[in-house]
Amino acid sequence: MGSLDLSIVNVAFPALEKSFSHDSTAILAWVITAYSITYGSLLVIAGRTADRLGSRHIFNLGLGIFCVGSALCALAPSVGFLIAGRVVQGSGAAAMLPASLSLLLAAYPPERRTQIVSLWGGIGALAVATGPTLGAFLVTVGGWRWVFLVNLPVGVVAYAMGRRVLPEGSKNARHASPDYLGALFISAALATLVLGITEGPSWGWSNNKILGIFVATVLLGAVFLYRCGHHPEPVLDLKLFRARTFSVANIATLLYAMGFFAMLLGNILFLTSVWHYRILYAGLAVTPGPLVVASVASFAGRLAKRVGFRPVLLVGATFFSAGLLWYALRIGTTPEYWTRWLPATLITGLGIGFTFPVLGASAVSSLHPERYAVGSAVNQTSRQIGGAIGIALLVVFVGTPDGPLNALSNFHHLWFFGAAMAATSGVACIFLGSKKRQAVTQMAKVAP
Repeated sequence: MGSLDLSIVNVAFPALEKSFSHDSTAILAWVITAYSITYGSLLVIAGRTADRLGSRHIFNLGLGIFCVGSALCALAPSVGFLIAGRVVQGSGAAAMLPASLSLLLAAYPPERRTQIVSLWGGIGALAVATGPTLGAFLVTVGGWRWVFLVNLPVGVVAYAMGRRVLPEGSKNARHASPDYLGALFISAALATLVLGITEGPSWGWSNNKILGIFVATVLLGAVFLYRCGHHPEPVLDLKLFRARTFSVANIATLLYAMGFFAMLLGNILFLTSVWHYRILYAGLAVTPGPLVVASVASFAGRLAKRVGFRPVLLVGATFFSAGLLWYALRIGTTPEYWTRWLPATLITGLGIGFTFPVLGASAVSSLHPERYAVGSAVNQTSRQIGGAIGIALLVVFVGTPDGPLNALSNFHHLWFFGAAMAATSGVACIFLGSKKRQAVTQMAKVAP
């Protein structure tokens, strides 16, 4: 459910625009970015809280919070209420995911952990792959509220079964309390950054409000970094970034995610607004890409183990950039799915499958095995931060065009932007360290 809600809402976005027609795209985009910001900001300290208080307790708590957030979203009478529900959802997802992996690893002997982690990651990849189709079906049959309601029966069953079969897990309350205030600062910094980017075109980039918002972003970010350097259990352990491979991999992840998340929502908006596809058809139209990702991710991890991270990541970035350039150079206002859209979707799917899982593996490859979990969580945070910024920039690129030709031009600019981010991410990957570890295959499958 946590992975599914990263992608399924994209398909529901056109329906949200119709339901809340008086709200701008910039405001509606917060339905997506609020989840990403909250999820990314809390992921690391949620994992540390699970270590202190017990993984089962935090998993069940996160599951309950996620379901409450889903119910709030489904009942939302306004966009503001819906965004608040997404914040609650993101908090629950941040608690569930690291606790779920901790429970699984504790339940099996060491020799089976690679298999279990692979299965855990595969379920996440399956959720991402099926998100567009499931979301399109739910919106078509019952409306956008069913995108959130579908979580409730799953959550109830998971909670009932979890109380019977999940082990209590170990606790270590002697550890210092995680820096919850630091998480608030990074959330506020990201929120102000996204607000400044999305409202810049309408308020004016030189407007005092926009300038004040960006100043607030810098100040909040500075306070956050200060706390990370002085708190015993920081949101981000800055010492991890002393490893060049870890730093480069997270920079590359952030850049790549900016283009990736902008493309995910942008493609749905293009199909429904320019080609005038119904939501069901739009969801089906983008599904081949995630299916390709799910099918090649495992192979990409094995290949990276044999030849190293850099060659695989460069191939992936090249494919992703080429697919986005195909969109920008070959797609017009006339629907041509089989000859123009589908090839680009398959090419970008190959690029994503060769890149995102391996970026996660490369991020932790230079760390001590005991730091794999926190390193992986930081990489997930980089991905969510990049995604929030990418969605904000999508609002700027798409704008409010006054005709199909202007709309097409705006989407072309969006796809060029995504291609540039993919290429820049690939350039960054050149500077990855060359050291390889046996854990590459395992970690490549952790973060779908």
